Amino acid sequence: MNTIAVQQGINPAPVPLRGAEPDRAAVARYGAAFWWIAFVFVTGMAFSTVPTPLYPLYQVRDGFSTFTVTIVFAAYTVGVLTSLLLAGHLSDLVGRRKVLLAALGLELAAAVLFLAEPPLAVLLVARLITGLGVGMLTPTATAHLQELHRASHPGASPQRFEIVSTAANIGGLGVGPLIAGVLAQYVAAPLRLPYLVFAVLLLISVAAVALAPETIEQRSSMRAYRPLRITVGEGDTASYVGAAAAGVASFAVFGLFTSLAPAFVSGTLHDSSRALAGVIVFTMFAAAAAAQTLTSPLTALARRSIGLLAQAGGVAVLAVGMHTTNLALFLIGGIVANMGAGVLFKSAVGAVAAMAGPATRGEALASLFLISFVGMAVPALGIGVAERYISATTAVTWFTGVLLLLLAAVAALTIRSAAASKRTPRS
Repeated sequence: MNTIAVQQGINPAPVPLRGAEPDRAAVARYGAAFWWIAFVFVTGMAFSTVPTPLYPLYQVRDGFSTFTVTIVFAAYTVGVLTSLLLAGHLSDLVGRRKVLLAALGLELAAAVLFLAEPPLAVLLVARLITGLGVGMLTPTATAHLQELHRASHPGASPQRFEIVSTAANIGGLGVGPLIAGVLAQYVAAPLRLPYLVFAVLLLISVAAVALAPETIEQRSSMRAYRPLRITVGEGDTASYVGAAAAGVASFAVFGLFTSLAPAFVSGTLHDSSRALAGVIVFTMFAAAAAAQTLTSPLTALARRSIGLLAQAGGVAVLAVGMHTTNLALFLIGGIVANMGAGVLFKSAVGAVAAMAGPATRGEALASLFLISFVGMAVPALGIGVAERYISATTAVTWFTGVLLLLLAAVAALTIRSAAASKRTPRS
């Protein structure tokens, strides 16, 4: 039994052992639930990016500016960060399923607001509520997946968990714009049908969570509630700082393309296709998910090195593509940069999940996502504000320079951590 878990009033749920028939049945149930929660994770993250290719339609309908879109994104960001700070770690206290159900409930409430074809004020509220749901969902689903993986594959490598959790997170971000963009382009009611489709998927997700086994066992003497505090779990501070910096760099790239791709297609290339904008965003995130899978056999150090190099090269090519208004270069740069970001983020999630025990896993992951989401928010908001005074191309050029400096810092932390681990004697 985990000593820290007992002291804090939370036990990890019993892991079924190999042997008798009931145990095999329990293992199979945990194995099936692993994929149910992966579906829930994909659906929740996809819903969060549904509006990405639809913003130009809102602008035409309501007559607001590109800067207003930045304000709408800011509302989502405030929701995510607030939720991570206040509730991202609650599943360590009350269990994974309760928090997942609450997160899905918030996203369903947001879907209802979107279905009403809201004015700007309601759109802001809907995005805020979506952010609140995502902030609860992300660390909780990640922790739940790891525990379900361990219960269904006792003693196995965490590789499957790392691949599925990060692919569900990052891949889901790409699925939302793809579905919304295609529906908006080829089906009637483009500002309603995508949300109706996802409302149905979210209801299915609620049923999936209800059927999944809990992996946190509550005790009567739970510790008192407190807001999230940044914690390194059971690992060392230097390793956590390196993982957090990698998360910031990765999410900065994700935030850049989520906010930039539709505007680049409609503004710079003068192509109003919502499907094209959705396909571009999906391609970027799909490349990230594919890279995470392909690099799984490599060591953690090799993955992080590849991620750093790919991100640096990709954003440089992207900047050239924007300066030359070349869609091919824009896509190549985006794909390479997102592949690097996906690999880098996978290494960060794996490192933090391995550091934390069951009683603090949700909090450690929530801390990582809180820091990482700041990385996502800064480029999207910064470029949106900068565009009021300079061109988008100039803003992205400045962003590229800042990101390259950040990647250099992550590389330095990685080298330092690797050298420290070599000096530390193994017990």
